[in-house]
Amino acid sequence: MKGKVVIITGASSGIGKALAQVFGRNGSDLVITGRNKEALEETAEHLRQQGIRVVAVQADVTRPADNERMARAALEAFGKIDVLINNAGISMRALFEEVDLEVVKKVMDINFYGALYATKVCLPYIIASKGSVVGISSIAGYRGLPGRTGYSASKFALQGFLEVLRTEMIPHGVHVLTACPGFTTSNIRARSLTKDGTPQGESPRDESKMMSAEECAEHIYKAVVKRKKILILTTLGKFTVFMNKWFPTLMDKIVIKYMAKEAGAPLKG
Repeated sequence: MKGKVVIITGASSGIGKALAQVFGRNGSDLVITGRNKEALEETAEHLRQQGIRVVAVQADVTRPADNERMARAALEAFGKIDVLINNAGISMRALFEEVDLEVVKKVMDINFYGALYATKVCLPYIIASKGSVVGISSIAGYRGLPGRTGYSASKFALQGFLEVLRTEMIPHGVHVLTACPGFTTSNIRARSLTKDGTPQGESPRDESKMMSAEECAEHIYKAVVKRKKILILTTLGKFTVFMNKWFPTLMDKIVIKYMAKEAGAPLKG
């Protein structure tokens, strides 16, 4: 990845920030985006202090114009785009019968449409460089999680899009990776939306027992280098995907009991 120009959306915290660190450390030039200007600039300055070339663009992936500005910034600073990592995302936690549908729409706008907008503007340049498009999906994109209606739906949609894109890009030599972390340490659960759209404020899970964002980023980096198609992370994640494919009825029972153990879970096992 040395000398490659890498765009990472949602890079001011969590997996996105860790991805910026690992790509930058390996010689990539970076364009990072985020909605929180202060957090974004703090991340950019931390990277610059390590000698990493980085441009920070305050942007909202749900706005097509912001995505166009992001791509323009990359071209103006570095002259090309080699890799786009669609990382920006948000979660939610509420039963479907109780959730305000505007919450589901917001999650879809960020997790799914945000990736579409960013990919659309960057794709001509990635085709020219025979580069990579990466989507940070989730195990929830393979197995619907009760209490995560909008999140699972957005990740299923993202994976369908990436599968189509991967197939369409074969003649162009463009690499498309669907990366599916399991439970990973980040602030996505603290920012997760409740049924009325307010952030829940703290994680309902024990973050200390999860894969770190840094380890997750290392796996994704290696998958991009090797141009892998699909990356499924964590033992639990791999177990879930396998069991859901071959024993879906049993997994219905297992998943509802597992998710019901969360602190303040909206459903009971």
